[in-house]
Amino acid sequence: MRRRICAALVILLLGICQTFYVRAEVSAHSAILTEMESGRVIYAKSESQRLPMASTTKIITAICALESEGADMNREVEISAAAAGVEGSSMYLQQGERMTLGDLLHGLMLSSGNDAAIAVAETISGDTAAFVEKMNELAAHLGANDTHLTNPNGLPDDNHYSTAADMARITAYALKNPSFAELAACKSYRIDRDGVAYPRVLKNHNRLLSMYDGCIGVKTGFTKAAGRCLVSAAKRDEMTLICVTLNAPDDWNDHMSLLDFGFENYALKRLSDTKEVICSAEIGGTDGESVPVCPSEDFSYPVRSGESVNKEVNIYPEPTAPINVGETLGEMKISVTDSETGAEVISKTVPLVSARGVELPATDCRGESLADRIRYFFTVWTGIIVNSE
Repeated sequence: MRRRICAALVILLLGICQTFYVRAEVSAHSAILTEMESGRVIYAKSESQRLPMASTTKIITAICALESEGADMNREVEISAAAAGVEGSSMYLQQGERMTLGDLLHGLMLSSGNDAAIAVAETISGDTAAFVEKMNELAAHLGANDTHLTNPNGLPDDNHYSTAADMARITAYALKNPSFAELAACKSYRIDRDGVAYPRVLKNHNRLLSMYDGCIGVKTGFTKAAGRCLVSAAKRDEMTLICVTLNAPDDWNDHMSLLDFGFENYALKRLSDTKEVICSAEIGGTDGESVPVCPSEDFSYPVRSGESVNKEVNIYPEPTAPINVGETLGEMKISVTDSETGAEVISKTVPLVSARGVELPATDCRGESLADRIRYFFTVWTGIIVNSE
């Protein structure tokens, strides 16, 4: 017994030491590592502190533009003086040249063009202020309550800020949009069409796209006020991790270290599958008929080594015909717990539904069964009484 307790303490201390080691090695003032689908936080450091986030702002700019009514990547626009004259990182827009919205969004995400951000805002909303209002509405809708935006490019402003946790939440949402995901992963893009001032080849500033196996984006950022900021995402074995660092002098190594930590210690497991038959439920009002029962939703969760998955199935008493396809017949409680401490990591209840329908047995107007009806007609036609025993 004493040996088991000692072994458990050793495992627990190793886990704590490993976490502290990673924390000590991360240069970022604020950081977070999450799994995209579940939102599980794998690592965090001052993740809720409001800080400037520089050009990682453009993640919100891009997804807000892509989801706006009438957004068309092939739509041509004329570049305004306001867009062409913006300071800082640029795709070097010229006043009067014509670009498509797709060109501008690539300039926004690859070249981190502050000029592209203004041009996108003007294209979508007519002016920058109206577009920024849409950005704030989207952030609020996503529950990014510690985020406030004053511009679409991330240039310094005391009222322009976010947190590592909010940026991870916004990025997880944005990556579910295929057009955004394509922009975030694009390494280079050429603009050479009628109407542009000169041909351009845009290169993505995100070095992790080439440096880290499985990297699928997302966005760099830097100002003197914000320091080096970076949002990255990487996918391996169906698990996508999102990493955010704000004010990180050694951001590239921070991200590679944190992503390695996540992939080495966690695995995404399908805990609920709509195609899996969990059990069969006997249906009352029938001659012992039963139906297969399946979960109503798919659910996957990153599980760490040393954690166990438990499932409790409860079928409601006496379900009776008729039963419709997809009708709820019970529930399944899924829990992930630490095997050594018994602490519950997550608990989720998923409805269990019928995989097929069951009709009422056929009856006549007097409520008799089909078998009784056949006996009745046979008796009438033949005059022979059929024993129903």
